[in-house]
Amino acid sequence: MTSVMRTALAAIALPLVLVACTTPQRIAAVPSTQTSAAQPMVDNIRYVESRNADEFTREYLASMFKERSYLVRLGHTGPMPPAAFLAISGGGENGAFGAGLLAGWAGRPEFKTVTGVSTGALTAPFAFLGPKYDGVLREVYTNTTDAGIYKKRSMISGILGDAMATTQPLQKLVERLITPAFLAEIAAEYEKGRLLLVGTTDLDARDAVVWNMTALAASNDPDALTLFRQVLVASAAIPGAFPPMMIDVTVEGKHYQEMHVDGGATAQVFIYPPNFHLHDVAKAEGFDRPEALYIIRNAQLDADWGDVDRKTMSIATNAITSIIHAQGNGDLQRMYLTAQRDMLDYNLALIPADFKAVSKSEFDPVYMRLLYDRGLQMARNGFPWLKYPPGYGPAK
Repeated sequence: MTSVMRTALAAIALPLVLVACTTPQRIAAVPSTQTSAAQPMVDNIRYVESRNADEFTREYLASMFKERSYLVRLGHTGPMPPAAFLAISGGGENGAFGAGLLAGWAGRPEFKTVTGVSTGALTAPFAFLGPKYDGVLREVYTNTTDAGIYKKRSMISGILGDAMATTQPLQKLVERLITPAFLAEIAAEYEKGRLLLVGTTDLDARDAVVWNMTALAASNDPDALTLFRQVLVASAAIPGAFPPMMIDVTVEGKHYQEMHVDGGATAQVFIYPPNFHLHDVAKAEGFDRPEALYIIRNAQLDADWGDVDRKTMSIATNAITSIIHAQGNGDLQRMYLTAQRDMLDYNLALIPADFKAVSKSEFDPVYMRLLYDRGLQMARNGFPWLKYPPGYGPAK
């Protein structure tokens, strides 16, 4: 649990009566009976996990036909080649591990689908475009400091506002890296049948949202670049610590706003909506082929031990830390069951237990360099991918 998160939780728990006019205002949320009809400024580029299974199925099948057509243009004949999927988890500064792993991964495949949540969402677009962007990830995950991600507010401003810090520095970083030319590169891959997906949490609806960033990039909508950047920042917006991203939507011509926060509030890592049955859908259309799933979990298997003070906030923050860690392990187990159902070869990477460096801040470049180098060296030596999630595997 970071100090920013602890401060945020303290603010949430503080029993203050706030004057309504001092709190941030928002446009009305989508009425609960109309959430399924809400569309952002670019249509048909997202899927709500609790519904939209048919829409995602159609999108995935369309990607398969695009891929086949692209391969035919390249002269490919015969069955479709094997496919690989990459899922990158949240983890804040621990995203340095995944960045290093990717950079050292010899023979890294061109992934059919790349997904990301939180810090993984910030990594995913560059991992999607391949090794030529490894240098960007190295720069971000070895030289970034706290000041490059957020700026703390005063306690009063945090309590009366929507978070204990602003993410203006992060937004400027995203604007610098995600350019119109970069978006065009993402769009070109969409036409080849590849998918880039990012997860956020719609806090009004308490639902996971999967954004099709490739379809968004290829939409040619004048608002696409703005929304692309908004989704990346939203996916990393730790509730209470960082401000939510207010995303404009319409329903029957009426303007509303959705409040989107860190995708980790609903899932630390994902590959596709669980109500989508990849193997059955692909086989029915003649696209059956070997497929592998690679998960980069930017965390260690075991939670950090701590001597908890017998004080309310200490107890509360440590309990929430435990919930988050358990949720992350649960996500790995859920994805393993999905992989078994859909016949995906399961491969899991975790920060090794013997990595004992201690971070001195939220984004400590010394710590991140050590972690980046560890992931890099492990990958260069042939990464020891785990074939089972925590709690699974053969009995010893």
